Amino acid sequence: MSFIKKYLYRFWFKYIMIILGCFCMAASINAFYLQHHFLSGGISGIALILYYLFGLPVYLTNIILNIPLYVVAYRHFSRSFFVSTVFCSLFFSVALKATDFLIATSYVPDQLLSCLAAGIFNGIGAAMVYRVGASSGGTDIIGFMMTKYYNISVSVTNFVLGTLLLVFGAFLYGITPALYSLILFFITFKITNVFMVGFDYKKSLLIITDEPEVIAASIMKEADRGVTYLYGEGAYTKKERKVLFVVVKLTQLAKIKRLIHEADPMAFVIVQDANDVLGRGFTNPQQNI
Repeated sequence: MSFIKKYLYRFWFKYIMIILGCFCMAASINAFYLQHHFLSGGISGIALILYYLFGLPVYLTNIILNIPLYVVAYRHFSRSFFVSTVFCSLFFSVALKATDFLIATSYVPDQLLSCLAAGIFNGIGAAMVYRVGASSGGTDIIGFMMTKYYNISVSVTNFVLGTLLLVFGAFLYGITPALYSLILFFITFKITNVFMVGFDYKKSLLIITDEPEVIAASIMKEADRGVTYLYGEGAYTKKERKVLFVVVKLTQLAKIKRLIHEADPMAFVIVQDANDVLGRGFTNPQQNI
């Protein structure tokens, strides 16, 4: 019974996130992109250009241009990814149609403000979709292929493909909309990455010290963080020693540094960013299913 509950939780959570993400992206296009002839990357970018040139509905063009990429998704990815991608891309077109009233009812005359708002809302929507392993179709599918085979993130791929489309758009509409669109791309890229990683930043520490047991005990007792011993050897001294590895919340970093300094002022410490930390002490069971 618990397995069924977990499955239903994952199912509904995934598709609710897809729906919300699609509405967020669609609203940003109708409320901000179309007002100032901003450009977008991928299939939606082509759909926007066709809208500006010939007045073709963005939602309809988006569906038609995505059909060949559905075949790619079907051949190269799991059935679950294929189904969620088709659902997401179709619902994205539905959301574009449902929010097209924003074209006439909302207008922000300042291009820079529109650019910032469009990038933020589009980035949040994209992150919501990506976090549940789905895609809004289009060149996102190419992006996921690059992630699968070359370990290049989706947002990086979309940024590169979008920039190429931006150059083409600049010849059609001039340099000003293209430059604003470039800013928009960058904002979307950064916001997507931030929401993919989350705001609850963590830090990982490697600690080389002559007092490993003392420091480990202090961290476990005073900061309530687990510590792992890694066994290393000095290349010059040939001396074996315990290297401490610990992951802490950003708010605990200053305290951890103080504990290390009190135990061994000469300790060698490396502090690094740690993203998507999962497991006991950082996530609850519901977040891991």
